[in-house]
Amino acid sequence: MSDAPGRDGPGEPRLEEVSDGVFAYLQPDGTWWINNTGFLAAERGVISVDACSTERRTRAYLDAIRTVTDRPVRTLVNTHHHGDHTFGNYLFSGATIVGHERTRESALAWGKPFDEPFWTKVEWGGVEVEPPFLTYTDGVTLWAGDLRCEVRHVGTAAHTTNDSIVWIPERRVLFCGDLLFNGGTPFVMQGSVAGAIRVLEEVVAPLDAATIVPGHGPVAGPELIGRVLGYLRFVQATAAEGKAAGLSPLEAAREAGLGEYAELTDSERIVGNLHRAYAELDGLEPGGEIDTATALLEMVDYNGGRPLTCRA
Repeated sequence: MSDAPGRDGPGEPRLEEVSDGVFAYLQPDGTWWINNTGFLAAERGVISVDACSTERRTRAYLDAIRTVTDRPVRTLVNTHHHGDHTFGNYLFSGATIVGHERTRESALAWGKPFDEPFWTKVEWGGVEVEPPFLTYTDGVTLWAGDLRCEVRHVGTAAHTTNDSIVWIPERRVLFCGDLLFNGGTPFVMQGSVAGAIRVLEEVVAPLDAATIVPGHGPVAGPELIGRVLGYLRFVQATAAEGKAAGLSPLEAAREAGLGEYAELTDSERIVGNLHRAYAELDGLEPGGEIDTATALLEMVDYNGGRPLTCRA
């Protein structure tokens, strides 16, 4: 499970320049509430893709930006509403915070950070809820100097109901938020299994990105898309078999052999993913409401009754 013996704690965050003036900020080990961000450094200012989960982590990210440029962060894009990508928004003083309309709504609905009883205790710091205040329905184009950055909602529920990508076509660089996890278990409990598959096949793959900055884990190439698709199809197959056998999502998760996916971190997400997949088999539309509190508690049950390990 999340805290299996032998797992090291998180490593130190690091900057990786993935293209000229385009940086990924990678936070090991990419498990619960430990996300990636990134930024584009231009002559007149910085565009940041996402914030971090805690005050400490977001301040460290801002310090990292200052090692590259003394220009201010003028624009902050949120790829979706989850707190590991948005709780640090309030520290970007003077920046225009941009996101999908439902990113704003969902960030406000989530409210302040919390951890127990679902996650182990986290030192969040003085987080203030600061949602996007410039919103769009389909997308918006940003410019880092003369470098075009296309911010686009993916069109349907996937990881959440409000996922957006940041695509830099001239460089073939994609910031994809949590549509892709590299080394971690994908999580679609608040989105859609079928929708995530559709988005990866019809929106993400056709871009032909050379460099992908996932929401969690190391920078990757297009091969990551196929790996995540494989897991999502595994979830669908497990749900179909479990439902046919009269098993609950938790029972189906316990019966399932994770096989090649056992090495992914945060494996308890299989339970939340199966809750979503079962609802879709019952005809629920992508992103429709399910009982997420019950799903999270059953993830804790799957984890041996222990709160899910968060090292943020």
